[in-house]
Amino acid sequence: MPEKITTVEKISRYMDAGFPIIYYNTFEELKGMQTIIEASGARQVLEWSYTDGLILYKNGEVQNDYKNNLAKIPLANVLEQLLIEEMYNLEGKVVVFKDIHHYLEDADVISLMKGFVNKINAGDDFSIVFLSPVVKIPKELEKFITISEAEYMEYEEIRKTIVDFIEYQELPKVADKLLDELAMAFKGLTKFEINNLLALAYADDGELTRKDLNIIFEQKKQMIMKSGILEMINVKESIDDIGGLENLKEWFAKKAKVIKNINAAGKFGVAMPKGVLIAGVPGCGKSLNAKAAAALFEVPLLRMDMGRLMGKYVGESEGNLRKAIALSEAIAPCVLWIDELEKAFAGINNGGGSEVTTRLFGNFLTWMQEKESPVFVVATANNIMNLPPELMRKGRFDEIFFVGLPNRTERRKIFEIHINKRRKNDMQYIDLNKLVDLTEGYSGADIEGVVKDAIEDVFASDKDHITTDDIVKMIENTHSLSEIMKEPLEKMNKEYKERKFKNASK
Repeated sequence: MPEKITTVEKISRYMDAGFPIIYYNTFEELKGMQTIIEASGARQVLEWSYTDGLILYKNGEVQNDYKNNLAKIPLANVLEQLLIEEMYNLEGKVVVFKDIHHYLEDADVISLMKGFVNKINAGDDFSIVFLSPVVKIPKELEKFITISEAEYMEYEEIRKTIVDFIEYQELPKVADKLLDELAMAFKGLTKFEINNLLALAYADDGELTRKDLNIIFEQKKQMIMKSGILEMINVKESIDDIGGLENLKEWFAKKAKVIKNINAAGKFGVAMPKGVLIAGVPGCGKSLNAKAAAALFEVPLLRMDMGRLMGKYVGESEGNLRKAIALSEAIAPCVLWIDELEKAFAGINNGGGSEVTTRLFGNFLTWMQEKESPVFVVATANNIMNLPPELMRKGRFDEIFFVGLPNRTERRKIFEIHINKRRKNDMQYIDLNKLVDLTEGYSGADIEGVVKDAIEDVFASDKDHITTDDIVKMIENTHSLSEIMKEPLEKMNKEYKERKFKNASK
């Protein structure tokens, strides 16, 4: 496995190669500037911000005697002066523009930036860096910009941040096991966010204990949600909540052993699991499986909404995908759940997908093919026929499972699960065999629905318990999925058999 290239090394190489504009996307401005200064090496760094104007760095140190009058004026005016006035000699320098995304809809700014690019392409020795938490690329500059994303903190760096906080606050030392748990809980967060959460935990009771993990989890959940791309799901379900699908459950159990013992599995030569595509009819437990897998693996569950990736600016959608992938890899080991995958890549099959959708699809495929991180992808799809065939080739997913309508044994199990969950003591009044006989062609969601409706009806009627007849009454008033979607289901079943997908049921 090739050695990982750091962000500093990557940006330094871009500068050495004469890339005109490097777009460094990060929320941590101070750390971002440190990264750029380090990547610049012997080059002087000229930083511009609206509030402070120009600041000159030599050998990483601020030159306080550097005077300028370019603060609190429009960026277009700043660029004009930088281009024409000799006092702002840019030769051999790295010019950093902070919070550039505010100005990239200004036609004058775009035109003047092209002037800088032309000077660089003509042989002038300087580099431009955009430092911003938001990626916004105008079409006119697309070909001149190279995006670099900030790296998330590694486990050891997180651990050191916690230790530094404990020492600074003069707190009692924390046991190694708890320190490891805290470090794992903080994965995917910035140093700023980690210090804030540590301060919050400390303010709660003046120490760091295992109960602070709950505080960290809840706050982390909020922070991830604010990204607008990923959602952290609080998992209450377990593998026992799935009625049937024994083949899939057994497969998950095998993968769980690998995920829980990643280091030992790697040393033994076991390949890192990539994930699973679960396709099949609606309401048959596909989404439930994603949650159950995370519970079984004992890892966080992240949900990625592919629709949220779409941005209005050039490169924004691809940037959002990169962020989502980077965040999931930073939090790993984890389960990344992508629901209704076919909707994200609609039209790719017949060439009807947009340019952006096609690029996203290509980036996603490349990541799935090459990923070595312990991010286990659980993708679900209702209609496999709308998925591009490239997605189903070997090397993308470890396995593809088909989930059909539950068989007799599975329907019985599903009834047991939902009745026991709500009215366990009423099982003595229930004839499960009769219910199973009456629900041929029903989905798991159909069965859950009739149980819930029966319980509600019984409660409204002031009865003490539910009976078989109460549930039968609801079955008689329900149209099953097989009735509503007869023709589409027949087509799907035929497609799954022809493609020889593995049946999730035994």
